[in-house]
Parts: sequence; structure tokens; C-alpha cells
Amino acid sequence: MKKFNILLAVAFSLGLAGCYDLDKMPEGVLSTADPFQSVGEIRNYVDRYYESGLIGQGFMAGGGSGMAGQDYDSDNMSSMAANTRLMGQTALSSASELSNYTYIRDINYLLNNIDNCPDKGDIEYNQLKGEAYYFRAWYYYRMLINYGELAWVDKPLEPDMEVMMLPRESRTFIVDKILEDLGNARDLMREQSNSASMRLHKDVARALISEVALFEATWERYHYAKEKNLTEKFYDYTLSESELNSKIESYLETAITACQQVEARNVWKIYKTGDIQNDYRKLFDTQDLTSNPEILWFKMYDGDKVGNSVTRFLNTGGGNIGICASLVDDYLSRDGRPLYGEELLNLKKNYPDELKPENRDPRLAQTVAVPGQRMQPERAGNPYTLEWPSLAGDGTAFGTNLTGYVMLKHVQIDCEGDYISEYKGTTPAIQFRYADILLNHAEALAEQNGAANASEIIRVLQPLRDRAGMPAVDFDREYNTDVSYPFKDLNKYVQAVRRERRVETALEGKRLIDILRWAAAEELIIGKSPMGALFIGSNLSQHYGNELKYDQASDNNLFLTGNKGDALRYILPVPPSTMPQGWQFKANRDYLQPIQERMLNLMDGLWKQNPGW
Repeated sequence: MKKFNILLAVAFSLGLAGCYDLDKMPEGVLSTADPFQSVGEIRNYVDRYYESGLIGQGFMAGGGSGMAGQDYDSDNMSSMAANTRLMGQTALSSASELSNYTYIRDINYLLNNIDNCPDKGDIEYNQLKGEAYYFRAWYYYRMLINYGELAWVDKPLEPDMEVMMLPRESRTFIVDKILEDLGNARDLMREQSNSASMRLHKDVARALISEVALFEATWERYHYAKEKNLTEKFYDYTLSESELNSKIESYLETAITACQQVEARNVWKIYKTGDIQNDYRKLFDTQDLTSNPEILWFKMYDGDKVGNSVTRFLNTGGGNIGICASLVDDYLSRDGRPLYGEELLNLKKNYPDELKPENRDPRLAQTVAVPGQRMQPERAGNPYTLEWPSLAGDGTAFGTNLTGYVMLKHVQIDCEGDYISEYKGTTPAIQFRYADILLNHAEALAEQNGAANASEIIRVLQPLRDRAGMPAVDFDREYNTDVSYPFKDLNKYVQAVRRERRVETALEGKRLIDILRWAAAEELIIGKSPMGALFIGSNLSQHYGNELKYDQASDNNLFLTGNKGDALRYILPVPPSTMPQGWQFKANRDYLQPIQERMLNLMDGLWKQNPGW
């Protein structure tokens, strides 16, 4: 097209001219009318995606930002207000633009003009071309999670309405295209044995292949099981049952193969020094992970040019968030058993026995702080050490803990630099680690045929258990059939790998995506409320005197379950009056986000609204 030769910007626009603009030419000025005449020019263009094309580390008081705060949108963590999506209160008027099409548009321009470079075929050229394919796949994947069916655009289009009016393709069509892009990325990019370059490489592409394939396999399986007789369908309804089952099996095999390829290289390892009380936590405390054998790709913060506020908000045990009992209760006992009923209740009555590594999987005490835990660097002079959860706050805007369970994971207690100032923290933003590969592999094996793959699942997960000092997976010993357990009806293989995933990746911003793909809101969310530690009926209530006010019409600063006089009352992070019937997630609607009505109108019927909206 003639427009291929327009002058475009190195710094492209970050906003769409309209939400219907699925693809337009990049605007502005490059140094030449025939762009991408050198590898350096291509690198400058691609480098921009290293900011928007990954999950950033961050934290805002009350959660909701980056990996450290994102789990507030799940049953792992709560802020002081009920999450809008989980409450079924998302408004159609708040629908966002599909802004990832902006990035896809510009990547398409690159991929369709990259052969202008005289160095095509060179190692560096191939690396950068592979990175472009990876980022296009990533932007599409993130939109797939949020919106489902999409229009696939892989070339620059004339910016007139007739050409841009493209229909949405089926879910599996989009997933196949994403996997095709990732396959191209894998084949073009370099093989690496560490994350020192902090650039993409073949094993990162394989990691995302395994994630995307597992995501769609489980999404299709569990949504089909629940919705095949319903009007509102979130699965790929364009396929017959046999075609869908074949697709699911194909995706599971793709995920397994990608994981096996990473494992077979034998260069990545689960980080451990033998210190089972600290090795897991240290991954999320260490600024420079370039030599860590577990890290495939991460973003490093230097606290100078670029930093975050994770430790600033969390270093005194507050953050105006709290970890939920739902997460805490899912950790196995130290000898590898699920805890429930009287045994768990007795631990809760003597806080913090339920958190201690002699009683529970040691990863729990490295995720949720136990009293006596230092929360600041030794060099702080008089570093803050957690005595009891700051349920009454410390006088700052972010000094309150809301559940009695204090976040430790992601807090830098052994850092250098000015950790306490805004945007000066250096908590790393890990994108992929070897643990993700093992977890994806184990879950795909369990979904494929857990009974036949049992010994292989145990082998794959063993490095995670070894680091934590936990016994090997035993499906019978770990099977939780208690009537109150949400996944009691799952087979023991799937149940075990789901629990391992939750424990290993807790507070990394992945829980909501798991809930969505498992179609598990009915089991985990609807009608339930975020809840914290046992307060009345435990020794916890003895440590606060009159500073905590509850059961009061005014000046109430602590909310509890039940009523005055009840023997057992648990902390509630959210006022019960605002969610009297628990979360009200709408299962016929909220698994996907709405499409802007403006876009639907402009697309003249080519796009239909997502189910339930």
C-alpha cells in the first residue's frame, strides 16, 4: 500500500482515535521514507514494548496495581471496599476501549516493513522480529482474557471505515493465531540460559505458549461443562462437542510439549540454598535476579530512574489491604495434609499458630508475616518488626491491615537504597520463572489424564516441594473432601495441582485469571465474603485494648462476622452492610468484560455484545 511509505513516529501515539480503530497507520516522523533500514532502528522501535508489554510491579494503598496488589480482585486478598467485578457491579458505561489494538497496529506496521532492513536474516534481526511476534501475541492474549472473541488484524489497513470493519473471530481461531505468533517468536529468538539481558528469548516464548494453551484448554472445558445447555455461552460455540474436545486435547498437548522443551534444556532450576524458611521469599525481595537460575524474564527497578512503591506501602504491615483466610486455609499442614474442622480451628484460636512453619507449609510464613518478622532492612537503625497486625492503623493513610493477615511476600526487608520514598523501591517484576513452567506442566498433565500421569505430576512438582521442605505430592493424603471445601468435587489430581498453583503463585496477580478459566466463580466467589483471622474466640483480641471499636453504630473501626455474644467471630475487611449476601458476581455475564456500546454502533452489527451485557 502507498501508506506503507508514510512518515511515522518512533514514539507512537498511546491512545486510539476511537475505540473502533482496530488498525491505523502509525503517525509522525521516522528518519526515512522507507522505514527500518537498520537493525538499530528496529531495536529502537521494539524497545517501547518492554514497558507496555509486560506486567509491572507496583502497589497502591488498598491494592489494585501491578503484581503485588492485583490479587485484591480475587479471594486471595481484600481492600476495604468490595471489588466491583466480584460484586457484579461493573457498569456497561465503564467499558474500556480495546486499546491494545493501538500496539498491535504499530507492530503490524513493523512486521510488514521489516524486510526493508538489509541485514534481514542476521541473528539480531531475527531476535527483534521474534520479539515483535511475541508482543503482538501478548497484546492479543490480554484482550482474549478480558473480551473473548476478537478481530484478528495482522497487517496495516487503509484507515477507512469499510476496511476496518472486521468481524470478531471465534475464541479458538484467535488462540490458534496467538500460538502461531508465539511459535514464530520461539523460532526466531535466541536461546538463553539466564535473564541477564532482560530481553525476550526462546524459553519465554515457550512459557507463554504453555500459559495460553493451558488457559484456553481449561476455559473451554469448564465453561462448556457448565454452559452447554444455557443460552449464554462463553466457550467456542462454533465447534461441535467432538471438535471442541479435540481442540482441548490439542491445547493440553501443546502446553505439555512447550514445558518439556524448557525443562529438557536443563538450564533453569528452582532457586534454593537449603534455607527452607527464606528461599521462597527471597525471590520477591531481590533487586537483581539476573543470575538467579529460576528467573526466565523479569523487569529490574533501580530505585533511581525507575522504582516502585511496594515496600513503601507495606513495610509496616499495613497497605490498607489484608490477605484472606481463604488463601491461608488452603496451605497444607507441615506433614502435607489439608487442614479443616477442629484441627484448623484450634490453630486459629492461638494466633499465629496457623501461620508458623512448624505447623504449615513454610511458604505460608514467607507470604503472610508472622509476629516477630522484621519488615524493614537492618540498616534502618530501628527496623520495624511486626508485633501484631496493625488492625487499628498507625496514623498514616496506608498503615492499616484489614484481616489480621499481613503481606510479607514482595516486601524488601534486605534491600539497599531509599526503599521508603515514593517510587524508590526495587522489588523486581518477575514475568516468568521456572516455577510457572512446572505448574503449567503439572496442571496440563492432570487435565489430560491425572491417573495415568500421576507419577509424572509428582516428579514435575518435586522441586517446588523440595525448596519449601514439604513432602512429595501424595494425591490421596492431600485430597480434601471436607464439605466446606470449594473444590471437594474435583478429582484428586486436578485438586492437588490447583492448590499447588495457588500456594506457589499467591499474590502474584494470577488468581483471578485462574478463577475465570476454571469457570469457578460459583464455587469460589458467589455468595461468599472476604474474611480474615479469628478475632473473638482467639488470643488475637487480647492485644488491642480499647483501640479497636466494633459493634458500634459510629466510630466503628473493626468489622466482625456474626453478632455480639457469639463465641467465634472473624475479621471482615469490608463492612458487611455493603455486601450483606457476599459477592454477587454474575456468572452469566462477568466472566468477560463488556464491549463499548460506541464501538458496537460504529461496527454496524459486525460485533455483538458479550454474553449478559
